Amino acid sequence: MVVRRYGFRGGAWAVAAALMAGGCAGPEDPAPGGDPTETVRGAAEVLTRAGTAKTSTSMEMATGGTRVTIRGEGAYDFRLRTGRLQVVLPKDAAGADEHRPVTELLVPGALYMKNRGAGVPTDKWVRVDTTTLDDGNLVTGGATDPGAAAELLRGAQRVTYVGQVDLAGVKVSHYRGVADLGAAARAASPQVRGSLAAAAKGFAKDSVPFDAYLDAEGRLRKVRHQFSFANKDRTVAVASTTLLYGFGTPVDVRLPSRGDIYAGKIEV
Repeated sequence: MVVRRYGFRGGAWAVAAALMAGGCAGPEDPAPGGDPTETVRGAAEVLTRAGTAKTSTSMEMATGGTRVTIRGEGAYDFRLRTGRLQVVLPKDAAGADEHRPVTELLVPGALYMKNRGAGVPTDKWVRVDTTTLDDGNLVTGGATDPGAAAELLRGAQRVTYVGQVDLAGVKVSHYRGVADLGAAARAASPQVRGSLAAAAKGFAKDSVPFDAYLDAEGRLRKVRHQFSFANKDRTVAVASTTLLYGFGTPVDVRLPSRGDIYAGKIEV
């Protein structure tokens, strides 16, 4: 199978980071849980203990003066590193006004997509080895893998506590910093390490600015990353937001059989 750039990256794929939250820390609002950097670095492990969660994703990218938005909904298992998303393409992102949602299955080291378009039959899946993608599927799929989004925080540096805010009725602590891709890859769980190592080599910058929001139990509720990657002779900025809620939700990920996976060439 020949797999070239997915339209998610080569085209203008973007999802507005919908929830804006702010706050200001002061003497009366000390950072909870001790050192902010260590607190954020531990968020991935807390999610592993929590098990599963529902997730909403968004990705935003401006290209050629146009801002495009992609959104996803689904659920993720942080113990098994598996998830299922329905990703909704914006109008005209693939040359048409309306598009069927793309079903994505996330598993360690691979991404499966159905209704991918680009010449793939509607009843077939496309499988991609995420360790071969130069962004490790942080951007390519149109939605950042929730497990990778959390594991990226293991490389958190220069973290500051901003303050407490209300996020969909939940009081959360807002942290801001940068994540070092190389450090995150070295510290990541084995299932995610290969993908993050690929991203560390492929992105234009090693440091990824982030805003992370943790609840009173230390669970990551929202994270916004700002990625930069090289596209021909220019650098493209992508903002990716992952929201987590509904902890304990059952997650059913059934991989397609070999006969249901498309083996032909994918059009760009």
